[in-house]
Amino acid sequence: MSDIDQEHRRRGALYGRRKGKPLRAGQAERFDTLLPRLKIDLTTPAPDDLRTLFGAPVDEFRLEIGFGGGEHLLHEAEQNPKTGFIGVEPFLNGMAKALAGIDERKIPNIRLFDNDAALLLDWLPPGCLSRVDLLYPDPWPKKRQFKRRFVSPENLKKIVRALKSGGEFRFASDIESYVEWTLAHVRAQPALQWTAEKADDWRVAWAGWPGTRYEAKAIRETRTPAYLIFRKI
Repeated sequence: MSDIDQEHRRRGALYGRRKGKPLRAGQAERFDTLLPRLKIDLTTPAPDDLRTLFGAPVDEFRLEIGFGGGEHLLHEAEQNPKTGFIGVEPFLNGMAKALAGIDERKIPNIRLFDNDAALLLDWLPPGCLSRVDLLYPDPWPKKRQFKRRFVSPENLKKIVRALKSGGEFRFASDIESYVEWTLAHVRAQPALQWTAEKADDWRVAWAGWPGTRYEAKAIRETRTPAYLIFRKI
């Protein structure tokens, strides 16, 4: 077990290394060939200039925590070629889908991390990110599981540290209790300010939002998504 995996286990990670369907040959090959080129290595110090992590010229940086199948991550990277994207997803099948999309669409401005996002947030230099996205995270719906939700006082401090002044933390969920949980925790974090001024600011998806398969399922099942934006002040 690597030092990163040991730290992941010691901290009681909010995400586990889970795999669903067996990987196909092409997916497994990308894990062996493409992922090592794109994966961020936390065993080395973070560079002062994150541009050195990317093979494409970029001038700002965003982080997506738990990108699922990668629909949003890949869309945003293609729409914003001058932005460097870091995507975090510990689930192997989700990572496999993202690797396939990056490979097939030749997207140069994405780097990946396949472990606990809290470890990556600790590694990043302060004030380096213009945005952090947490979209439809695991809601851990039972009360005894709430402590495993990614939104927590500790992780919000990590997000604030990594965001530059004026940077945004974006959160989307269809689980009402998690939305209320997030609003309550952010209100207790003075460095983050909710930007909503009217109901449509959280009821209507953000401009340019491509949607995700999970969101479509939630809407089919009559759960109403909420879209929250918090700005670092």
